Amino acid sequence: MKVVVTDYTFPDLEIETGLLEPLGHQVVAQKEKLSAERLRPLVADADAVIVQFAPVDRSVVEAMTRAKVIVRYGIGVDNVALDAARERGIPVVNVPDYCIDEVADHTLALLLAATRQVVANDAHVRGGAWGLATPLDRMRTLKDLTVGVVGFGRIGREVVARLRGFRCRVLVSDPIVGDDEIAAAGATAVPFDRLLASSDVVTLHCPSTDRTRGMMNRATFAAMRPGAILVNVGRGDLVDTDALLEALESGHLSDAALDVFSVEPLPIDHPLRRRAGTVLQSHIASASVPAVRKLRLTVAQAAADALAGRPSSNVVNGVLAR
Repeated sequence: MKVVVTDYTFPDLEIETGLLEPLGHQVVAQKEKLSAERLRPLVADADAVIVQFAPVDRSVVEAMTRAKVIVRYGIGVDNVALDAARERGIPVVNVPDYCIDEVADHTLALLLAATRQVVANDAHVRGGAWGLATPLDRMRTLKDLTVGVVGFGRIGREVVARLRGFRCRVLVSDPIVGDDEIAAAGATAVPFDRLLASSDVVTLHCPSTDRTRGMMNRATFAAMRPGAILVNVGRGDLVDTDALLEALESGHLSDAALDVFSVEPLPIDHPLRRRAGTVLQSHIASASVPAVRKLRLTVAQAAADALAGRPSSNVVNGVLAR
């Protein structure tokens, strides 16, 4: 059967072909992310579709005449039209249990970079100066701060576990997790509005859904503490970038540390690139050799299982394998 890989950022696809080709499947791959218009003929006769960042919108799903599964390289599935796939009986599968530790570690790295002004002080020394690069009040001690964690899934839980070692106050907002479960992890469950008003740092760990897209906007930034910091390793479209820039320029937010953006790659002339004080990464929080290997093996196995008619435990749109 034919397995189409719509796009990938790895050096090669040896892991995927090494698993799929011995089973008799043909792997056809496009490395660069294409537009939906160019994706449609690529996936038309695919028996399985593997996607990383390409826009698998309704038109792309409807172009699939034989697909038995769509598999996403990653946890989030916001670039796949889940409803369209459900209507056509195509299961959509993700990889929910990889890169948990990597992203949690990276969250703490970004948080500490912002509270301890690591990037600004590094640039200060490299530029020939010495001493503090920023006013003293920008150098903060995590133990004295309140950190608000939005989302208490696998990654949010690991972030909370790491924060406990720094002895800071931790608030968690997640509408589908019980207060007792959050308390057992050493945090305090609060509504989202209270988390915003009470936190010195807000870190986002929720998926991109109709409910969460644009959740950080002019109103929610205004509700945050003056001088607060935003950390986002979740999804770029959780944040209204224009509203974030306004909050930073006004000084209402002191800093932001971001690994994800509403448009990726971040345009070269984007104002965030020019703003001192922000910590910017290129969607790399999940990266490590073990995590990437697990991701690729799991994706290839999910495609193989679907082609063999075996059910997957990670279907996100409620469609059973056929």
